[in-house]
Amino acid sequence: MKDVIRTLHPGKKQGVNISKEKYEIIRKAIMSTMRKQKEMTFMNLSRAVEKEVNGNFDGCVTWYVTTVKLDLEARGEIKRVLNSRPQLVRLAQK
Repeated sequence: MKDVIRTLHPGKKQGVNISKEKYEIIRKAIMSTMRKQKEMTFMNLSRAVEKEVNGNFDGCVTWYVTTVKLDLEARGEIKRVLNSRPQLVRLAQK
């Protein structure tokens, strides 16, 4: 059986089990994109990640971006800009 990771959710909801390999691909693409842009809308983040994985990803990229983004929020690596419409995300200050 392939390695899986149980994601976290910032709202303390239950996470999901996903392939660790897919998690890492999307996580790296999200973090790479966020280092370049500093702050961006969720939709632009999804599009940028889709371009970065460049068709070499088996699955719905938007679903994985959503799931991994929520996990990264719960882990304190990225954060939502409060009261932003559309939703803006940025790297968390370390």
